[in-house]
Amino acid sequence: MSIVRRVRMICLSTALLVAAAGCGPDPAPAEPVASLPTQAVTQLVADLRRNDLAGYARHALPPELHARLETAWREGRTTWPLTELPLHDRFPTFIAALAAQNAERDLVASFRRQFAGADGELHSAARTLGVFAIQYVRSEAVYSDTERDHHAQLIGAISQWAQTTSLGDSAKGRAAIPQLVSAARATGLAAPDAFAHNGMDRSLRRLGPFVERLKQVLGGYGLDLDAALDSVDATLAEQTGDTARVRIRYQLAGEPVDAYVLVERRQDRWYLSDVLRHAQAEVEAPPRAASAAGQQAAWARAVANRKSAPPRPAAGKVEAARPAATLPDAGKAESGKVEAGTAQANTPSPRPKPKVPRQARAKPRTRRRPRPPSPPPSRAPPARHPRRRPSRPLRPPLPAPPPPRRRNPAKPPRPPLRGLSGRPSGRTFAAQSASDPCHT
Repeated sequence: MSIVRRVRMICLSTALLVAAAGCGPDPAPAEPVASLPTQAVTQLVADLRRNDLAGYARHALPPELHARLETAWREGRTTWPLTELPLHDRFPTFIAALAAQNAERDLVASFRRQFAGADGELHSAARTLGVFAIQYVRSEAVYSDTERDHHAQLIGAISQWAQTTSLGDSAKGRAAIPQLVSAARATGLAAPDAFAHNGMDRSLRRLGPFVERLKQVLGGYGLDLDAALDSVDATLAEQTGDTARVRIRYQLAGEPVDAYVLVERRQDRWYLSDVLRHAQAEVEAPPRAASAAGQQAAWARAVANRKSAPPRPAAGKVEAARPAATLPDAGKAESGKVEAGTAQANTPSPRPKPKVPRQARAKPRTRRRPRPPSPPPSRAPPARHPRRRPSRPLRPPLPAPPPPRRRNPAKPPRPPLRGLSGRPSGRTFAAQSASDPCHT
């Protein structure tokens, strides 16, 4: 190949590389840096307005703390920044319940049974929950003074909105549930340990469309979160060196919110102090007994076990239902027997016990088996006896007759009375016979 031809090939290759570089995608623009205290607030508000949860996590933390939180996510120890939400530990379970099979049908049926047409009860519950939530925030030690004041105003505004909107509207409920179900399934985070498997950045990017759909559903009920974020006005209240206090004012569901947030500077960037403190606590916290991802995995396993549980065997077929031992298990059992026999042979034999004569051996007392409890007697109706007449009282015995009178031997006998016929009368004869036994 001649030198001219080589130079031509080199020039052509260089031109192709330049053309390819010019036609490629534009380089990603550098992310804005919060160089002012107010920009630390407005940057995070803009991330929430765009539903960019991953960008919120990057802008809210220094790079080294963000990397540590990414590791904690993959280990299942935290779900920050979801921990900033109320009931954050139930959020993975909430996604899994919405993405479950037949979730749309079951949730619609549950809504009709429990909430449809119950606006009065729902308004009362919203009022009660708002009061208790404000008391909890004001008494919880994990919140700072500025957080207590800000959260109390947020809860009051949302509680007032819930007391005026129609949460029990059947038409709105039937329209909202399918939207949330489809958005939850699109996240791909319903499987056990899905949050830990995907990590913080990827999980937050998948949750962005779900948050957008949730905003639309709440907007149908009169709660416009995007309008509230657009109305945020951040002004610098005071600054002392690397710390400052920023005043934020906005409208939420028609209620004004006026609060303050603390910011601090680290490596020429400003961050919210309370957000940094909560993230640092999540990283340094010891592993929980059951994290949010662990609760989601346990819930999913329980549902799977309940669906695939085999039927219970009958009481007399428990032994027959046990599987027979396989060949490896039988070999393990035989090896265990051999090892047990070897250990028994190596152990010193105990001293023999003196033999006891057969007559002197005490006969072991056998324990009598307890008799099975007799079945309870059947409650038969009592037998009806024939009606008996009340017995009459016994009559007193008759008095004994007086003893017979003896005849006086000195007195002559009385002549018998005779009747008209010349015979003794029966009365006289009977009386005489009774008085004189010798009379005939």
